[in-house]
Amino acid sequence: MQRRNLLFFPRSITNTSLNFTSTASSPSASLLLDSYCETNPHVDLYSNNRAIDSLIKSGSLASALHLFEKMPIRDVVTWNLLINGYRQHELPKQAFQYYSEMVFQGIRESSSTFSSVLSVCSNAGLHQEAIQVHSRVIFLGFSSNLYVAGSLVDLYMQMGDCDTALRLFSNLPRRNLAICNLVLRGFCELSRSEWLFTMYSAMKEECVKPNGLTFCYLIRGCGNGRFCDEGKQLHCHAIKVGWVEANLFAANALVDFYCVCGNLIDAKKSFEAIRDEDVISWNSIVSVFAASGLLSDALELFARMQSWGKKPSIRSFVGFLNAAIGCDNIIFGKQIQSHVVKLGFAPGSVHVESALINMYGKCGDIKSSVSVFESVPERTLEICNSLMSSLLHCGIVEDVLELFGLMVDEGIGVDEVTLSTSLKASLVSAFGSLACCRLLHCCAIKSGFEFDTAVSCSLIDAYSKYGHVELSHQIFEQLHSPNAICFTSIINGYARNGMGREGLEMLEIMAKQGLKPDRVTFLCALTGCSHSGLVEEGRSVFNSMKSIHGIHPDQQHYSCMVDLLGRAGLLDEAEGLLKHAPAKSDSVMWSSLLQSCRIHGDTIVGRRAAKVLMELEPEDPATYLQASSFYSEIGELEISMQIREIAIARRMKREMGHSLIEVNSHS
Repeated sequence: MQRRNLLFFPRSITNTSLNFTSTASSPSASLLLDSYCETNPHVDLYSNNRAIDSLIKSGSLASALHLFEKMPIRDVVTWNLLINGYRQHELPKQAFQYYSEMVFQGIRESSSTFSSVLSVCSNAGLHQEAIQVHSRVIFLGFSSNLYVAGSLVDLYMQMGDCDTALRLFSNLPRRNLAICNLVLRGFCELSRSEWLFTMYSAMKEECVKPNGLTFCYLIRGCGNGRFCDEGKQLHCHAIKVGWVEANLFAANALVDFYCVCGNLIDAKKSFEAIRDEDVISWNSIVSVFAASGLLSDALELFARMQSWGKKPSIRSFVGFLNAAIGCDNIIFGKQIQSHVVKLGFAPGSVHVESALINMYGKCGDIKSSVSVFESVPERTLEICNSLMSSLLHCGIVEDVLELFGLMVDEGIGVDEVTLSTSLKASLVSAFGSLACCRLLHCCAIKSGFEFDTAVSCSLIDAYSKYGHVELSHQIFEQLHSPNAICFTSIINGYARNGMGREGLEMLEIMAKQGLKPDRVTFLCALTGCSHSGLVEEGRSVFNSMKSIHGIHPDQQHYSCMVDLLGRAGLLDEAEGLLKHAPAKSDSVMWSSLLQSCRIHGDTIVGRRAAKVLMELEPEDPATYLQASSFYSEIGELEISMQIREIAIARRMKREMGHSLIEVNSHS
């Protein structure tokens, strides 16, 4: 055992026969030690490392770098300190450059090196660089190190590659609480709530005791997945082990969970169980009630909060501004802005200013939105993204693309929100093109966001719109762990290009992977069936919505089925289905049925459809003209002329009901 310990000391020491314990008071031993320290540069190395550490902790990164460059000898600790210093100062590219230089100079990494560098790559989105670092981890044999493995798991979770993260996690010889919590957090952020309980059960089997953070992730995941019953069970367990009282974040997570599940009564009970002196819980409940559209309750709590002497936070005001968007109440939004200015949160608060830009834009007042943007002292990425989203909402798509160019030119940078919004704008812009889509795709690759869910889905939509569905499929295949939204995008891409059968195959793969399709997914699949003439498959998908997935078809799903059956000439079945639709008085569906009757020459169903259509829209001349054309095509010219005369009369009545008045302001 003694010999193994000696391996950690320099060879010059281990070759001596000194006994440090027995000769501490010996003058000869003391002189020998002093002589060694004078001739050994490692003593200076140790003191310089301490000095660099102190300078970085005091915020003097430039001084630390100056000392680093003067050092004649540097070891792995020296490099680790500098890399970590750049990481703490949010300078990821410089941190990675010094890591590259360290490897180039032949300095062997330690576990601390890998943890710091992987954290840098993860936070900065340097995914390609991170994969290279992972190769070094494997080459140097650090794969089983818990700290390094934890950084790798966190990295791949943030990249959206659940499969690789779980494979690394499973291959570890043992798992601790920190790594388990990283996996749980990844499941929450990637909306893989259904995997949370499998992980929680595995923790119990391996006797890994959960803490308050564990319950925070579990409860948050239950809210994301709308697992209300499971969340209540977790609540009971958290009370039993004492985490609700001991951990404020767990208590606040319960408030958010019940609000997300629509159980605001239990949300308020959970809030009232928290001690009154906690300002976080006050801001949490106020913002959640505001976000739920319960303005009166939110304002009452807001008043109570201030009467208790608790200062509202940015989160509360952002919640109120989002509530103004939800109820399209710009006057209320302006009142919140006045209160924000009064309390001194704006200008200067990026979150509040972003919320204000967003509020005005989503309420249709784009001039005020631009005015807030222009008054901001510093244009940050978040501020620009808010204006970009507002411009897109108001249909000013050319300015979205112009703003994107401005952000690149001024060095503001781009993120997944910027790229996704710009791609959506390019789809409806007059200047949008396949070339524009490719340019934005290149930007996504260069900035490291090509695997982001929102960006990938926008690219899938863009390429499929321009007819390049093979590129959409290629992007989808490159995703490590596609979620339900990604599957919906590719199914929609296939439907748009008349490839309904391929869309159904994707729907089947989606189900096998345990992902739950939603209303939009089914609508895209049915659209694909309609465009491809897949009648039996469309019936199967439509019937499975309610019987298997518990989703009641809405008006759009019925309309799609009526269109599918009408195209196939199954007009009696289409009419029967239409009569059972939730919105039986929908004129669009009856119009679609009448059009199918004209194509297939079905006079019996066509007469009934024409009659219903005219009854539904008695004041719309277009419905009469459609009915008139139908009767003309089946040879009943007299009825056709009578209906056409009614249509002309309706049109004249509508035109006479409008007048143009010019006011001469100079008279």
